[in-house]
Amino acid sequence: MLLSIKTKLKLTPEQKTVMSKHVGIARFTYNWGLATWKNLYQDGYKPNKFLLKKFFNNEVKTALEWIKEKGICQKITQYAFDQLGAAYDRFFKGLGGCPKFKRKGQNDSFTIDAGGKPIPVGGLRTKLPTIGWVKTYEGLPHTTTTKLTISRIADDWYIAFAYEVKTEVTPKYVEVVGVDIGVKELATLSTGVVFPNPKAYKKNIQKLKRLSKVHARKVKGSNNRYKSKIKLALHHAKVSNIRKDSLHKITNHLCKNHAVIVIEDLNVSGMMQNHKLAQSIADCGFYEFKRQLEYKSKKFVSKLVLADKWYPSSKTCSNCGCKKESLLLSERVYSCEHCGHVMDRDLNAAINLSRLAKA
Repeated sequence: MLLSIKTKLKLTPEQKTVMSKHVGIARFTYNWGLATWKNLYQDGYKPNKFLLKKFFNNEVKTALEWIKEKGICQKITQYAFDQLGAAYDRFFKGLGGCPKFKRKGQNDSFTIDAGGKPIPVGGLRTKLPTIGWVKTYEGLPHTTTTKLTISRIADDWYIAFAYEVKTEVTPKYVEVVGVDIGVKELATLSTGVVFPNPKAYKKNIQKLKRLSKVHARKVKGSNNRYKSKIKLALHHAKVSNIRKDSLHKITNHLCKNHAVIVIEDLNVSGMMQNHKLAQSIADCGFYEFKRQLEYKSKKFVSKLVLADKWYPSSKTCSNCGCKKESLLLSERVYSCEHCGHVMDRDLNAAINLSRLAKA
């Protein structure tokens, strides 16, 4: 199976400048392609990425000397058009909005390859096509890949690529486990194990507000505004990393130690419509939790079962099977009126989910 990895690069100031040049060329190419696509469409034509790519390489690129500067990988323009084409494909299928122009400093990234040849990676040093050797903070697996993506988050640079791995069979200590995910406790297992919610955003919101206020008061275009922008971006990245770290630890534990994992297929976008809970739900990362379970269950040879989003796991008594008509979010303890069974609400839901796989 294919697995992707993303890790931080350890770059010199000169290397950061080279990366910034690559990002600028990728952004220019994407914006040129988007503007040309819109103009052609308004004139009654039906453009595509192949037509734009051919015209750009033959007519535009030859006149721009700064794109052909020494040390610049020429493959970045090719992938910029591929990204534009993919964006329009999603738009035409109704999966996303109309593509927008890229702005400097937002989602900066570029993709390179070695002309179809495999790129060897591994250890603390990697040789990028045309760019040369770069260092990483953590060792990479010794393997090969077809393309590499370099991205910038705040003032840090990251490398990402996909590579083939073999499935890893781990001993499964529990046959079936139900997982109830929530806001108060991030995950409650049917075995009684509880993983607390780190609430990364909520715990750091005061500092984020203060940094945002400081940034807003700086003079636009000044060096101090740029410095405050980096501070704010770094703190947002820290909050995101805390959330991702907790999710990776939980999903690793589940997939390594449990043969069958049952979770609810939550309608996260629908839940986000509740403005009273939207911030707390976004802070949990429910969609990312499900996404990680999907690929890690394949990696560690476990089975993931998705319960229907309308399955009444919280309203059903795990002792007698009697179902309540309604259950408020404030009721954290489940009390069955039929058999008198009393249990923690989340644990009761997790046990009901675990029985779905056995049914």
